[in-house]
Amino acid sequence: MAATCAGIRVRSVYVPNGRTPEDPHYAYKLAWLDALRATVAAELPAHPQSVVCGDFNVAPTDADVWDPAVFATSTHVTPAERERLAALRDIGLTDVLPRPGKGPNPFTYWDYRAGMFHKDMGMRIDHVYASEPVAGRIADAWVDREARKGTGPSDHAPVVVDLT
Repeated sequence: MAATCAGIRVRSVYVPNGRTPEDPHYAYKLAWLDALRATVAAELPAHPQSVVCGDFNVAPTDADVWDPAVFATSTHVTPAERERLAALRDIGLTDVLPRPGKGPNPFTYWDYRAGMFHKDMGMRIDHVYASEPVAGRIADAWVDREARKGTGPSDHAPVVVDLT
């Protein structure tokens, strides 16, 4: 979904999970990321103030997961997925790295099982990518852990971005 608000083109995405690297959904996920890059690249000249944000289901680096060894054979961390995210950024988008809400990690997702949230055993898979004109206006960005607590319907916490 995309909308232009106050001159900023905002695209909200949900990137397919991929299930496992062997599943046909994984190939679909990679193709989906390629199509997203092509769409945003084609749109940037007409919308130089752009943001692409949402649940990407990809952790860009090992630092974006609580234990890289746990995810070594899983989706979300494969070289192909990370290459697709890098290709999206390479068209002129900046990864808006939020400050953590608690502890050292700006994780945005924690599994509901085994108290993962309270142990901060999460992943940073929800991202905000901003074009330079928007990135230059960012006063702050943070993970709203409060939105994840309690009886909420999601195992994700939103990234909040404050623009000047």
